[in-house]
Amino acid sequence: MTLKVIMFPGQGSQFQGMGEQLFKEFPDTVVLANRALGYDIADICLNNPDNKLNQTSYTQPALFLINYLTHQKHLQENKKTPDYYLGHSLGEFNALNAAGVFDFETGLKIVQKRGELMFSIGNTGMAAIVGAEYKEVKEILLNHFSDIDVANVNTQAQMVISGPIESLNKAADFFEEEGFVFIPLKVSGAFHSRYMTPVKAQFEVFIAGMKLNKCNVPVISNYSAAPYPDDVQGILKNMVNQLDNRVKWLQGIEYVLYQGECDFVEVGPGEVLSNIIKKIKI
Repeated sequence: MTLKVIMFPGQGSQFQGMGEQLFKEFPDTVVLANRALGYDIADICLNNPDNKLNQTSYTQPALFLINYLTHQKHLQENKKTPDYYLGHSLGEFNALNAAGVFDFETGLKIVQKRGELMFSIGNTGMAAIVGAEYKEVKEILLNHFSDIDVANVNTQAQMVISGPIESLNKAADFFEEEGFVFIPLKVSGAFHSRYMTPVKAQFEVFIAGMKLNKCNVPVISNYSAAPYPDDVQGILKNMVNQLDNRVKWLQGIEYVLYQGECDFVEVGPGEVLSNIIKKIKI
């Protein structure tokens, strides 16, 4: 039997104009989102005033909304309950929402807070390294750029690194001289690295006040590359630990592939994750 795996994308998938048709189909949800956030999120998605769509404090709620609405439309057309949910970084919060850990409005408030806290760490950024394995990247960072961390392991040969902007600029030349592709990412912080540790406690306190439930469908954790634990306290810890630990996307996908034949469905804007899955399966 083929396992159905629903995936939600994270930051980098956003684009101006996303959600136009969805907003027409789910107007009540948009009103609810605007009320919860305190601003017009649809306007940010459609018109990107002041380039807000690429500021993580706005990107995260915007993507959470688009992922959620895309999932609602998917549920209308597909009755089969998935065997697994997973999401990349921000997308993991959509996976948790879909699995019943918290409701839509609670999820919006969580990602809004997460985005604000992550945005508060300035002068840092991220870059993708293509063509290098984890061991190679780790060795280069250890020997030459000790203030940069590996933030994502996406495929066998695609990593993302996080650190101070100045160090990333120097690292660009080094990685390219070594024959690897270096791509600066349009994000506003060094996510999933040591630079997020200062905001962890605030995030944990914020979530601790929310009503959380156990997953009704297994959610694969970016932090552990295994299903989320079966207790609320463990769920909270995983959500918080994701902030300053690397996203083990490759290992999470390998976990579900080990369970059997999988049908991966990307729910959200773009096809970033679907393309990554193709590379993992090669």
